[in-house]
Amino acid sequence: MESQRNILLIGLLFVSFLLWQQWQTDKNPPQQAATNTSVAASSSVADSHSTDVPDADASLPEAVTPSKELITVTTDQLVLKIDPVGGDIVYSALVDHKLEQGKDDSFVLLQQSTDIFYIAQSGLIGRNGIDSSVKGRAHYTAQSQQYSLAQGQDTLEIPLTYVADNGVTFTKVFTLHRDQFDINVDYRINNSSSEQLQVQMYGQIKHSIKKSESSMMMPTYRGAAFSTQDTRYEKYSFEDMADKNLNKQTLGGWTAMLQHYFVSAWVPPANDQNTIFSSISAGGLANIGFRGAVYDIAPGSEKTIGAQFYVGPKDQKALSAISETLNLVVDYGFLWWLAIPIHWLLMFYQSFVGNWGVAIILITLTVRGLLYPLTKAQYTSMAKMRNLQPKLQEMKERFGDDRQKMGQAMMELYKKEKVNPMGGCLPILLQMPIFIALYWVLLESYELRHAPFMLWITDLSVQDPYYVLPLLMGVSMFLMQKMQPMAPTMDPMQQKMMQWMPVVFTVFFLWFPAGLVLYWLVGNLVAITQQKIIYAGLEKKGLK
Repeated sequence: MESQRNILLIGLLFVSFLLWQQWQTDKNPPQQAATNTSVAASSSVADSHSTDVPDADASLPEAVTPSKELITVTTDQLVLKIDPVGGDIVYSALVDHKLEQGKDDSFVLLQQSTDIFYIAQSGLIGRNGIDSSVKGRAHYTAQSQQYSLAQGQDTLEIPLTYVADNGVTFTKVFTLHRDQFDINVDYRINNSSSEQLQVQMYGQIKHSIKKSESSMMMPTYRGAAFSTQDTRYEKYSFEDMADKNLNKQTLGGWTAMLQHYFVSAWVPPANDQNTIFSSISAGGLANIGFRGAVYDIAPGSEKTIGAQFYVGPKDQKALSAISETLNLVVDYGFLWWLAIPIHWLLMFYQSFVGNWGVAIILITLTVRGLLYPLTKAQYTSMAKMRNLQPKLQEMKERFGDDRQKMGQAMMELYKKEKVNPMGGCLPILLQMPIFIALYWVLLESYELRHAPFMLWITDLSVQDPYYVLPLLMGVSMFLMQKMQPMAPTMDPMQQKMMQWMPVVFTVFFLWFPAGLVLYWLVGNLVAITQQKIIYAGLEKKGLK
């Protein structure tokens, strides 16, 4: 197979892959709130007795307007705002992750605004629960409205207190740690009453139904996901929630809301029997969460129950430390097994060179170096095939339309000349999965967000603002094409297609993330160098 056809094959395969990804996104658009009302209403009636999870949401005016006396918590990584009504986290800003490059405004994940409603709710339900859809939420008191992690302090606790009518004291404690995005949410229950209490913790993430802001080049996902004992990781889109409520019993598990580079997740105790659930409220909010194990608290005793909540970037190391499957929210698709070592190698190179662009170049050199023996075999096979073209043309004239005899003669000729007609395909078949895996690594790795390379490339996760890299990539493709003569058997239409391929690819790559274009450009330059070396050796053997 000729190299020009291989280039065309790469283009068709990759375009088909992107079109398939976009089709997957477009065929599941989130439904509007109005269409979900009936679904939510029926599901809330069916589940109200079993869940008893409060669902005030956006159907009530106070639900979209947080309490005026919010509690502000500041650490080295997070700025949180907690509503004393229910003790929900209604705001989170990521201190070191900026909204825009070069600006001081931190990226806000959880929030209640006119554009988006996105909060983390938790409470106690059950026979003696203090949060319910009937009685409302517990109103906590705090010692202060401002909590900050001081210099030299590694742990910060924010206790909120609620005393029930029967005298039982419920203390909801948020514990944050330096350099971490996970929060321990614990209920310390002091049963000073004369009766045995029965409570059950729940945690849920409430999110406005919002369409993913993706394109064919950047098919990012915005929606829910969950994990159970039997299902390590599964996305559950807003449309999935509208079609059917989750209700899965599992040991451990977790629930999450995902968007590009960032995630929020509830992780209940791994040894507890939990229920993963979802719903769509009448106000048009998508909810996904867990109901924990039921605990009995004897009179005069104390009990602490809780869960972890993560709100931050898709940091695989940090997520794995919370749950062995939570790192799967960094979704590399079906080539995850190849993307994981590529991401590891990328991180390894960056730890030495301190520049993500240079790390991408080193990844490219590594991949091309490993594929060099196959590349050499490819060009050798191509050269042999070109040398056989006159004999193949002679066979075609001799046998005419007798395909059976033509095929037998070709196989005998290939065997005699020790030529593998498919020898030029293997490097392409290997390079394509590597390219797609790296594409997902660059797309999903939050580390590349706002990561500069050099000169005008200040963010490798977005397109080149001046389109220099795509143009250079097109020029490199043109040079590669010129180095490889057209096959004499290639028809005029194929020749025209091959001549236009550099132009088509250049236009196609204009909207690619700069990091991916850098990989392709460097790969072309390495390929040109390899071609010169290989062709020089082939000329000495009289094969070119």
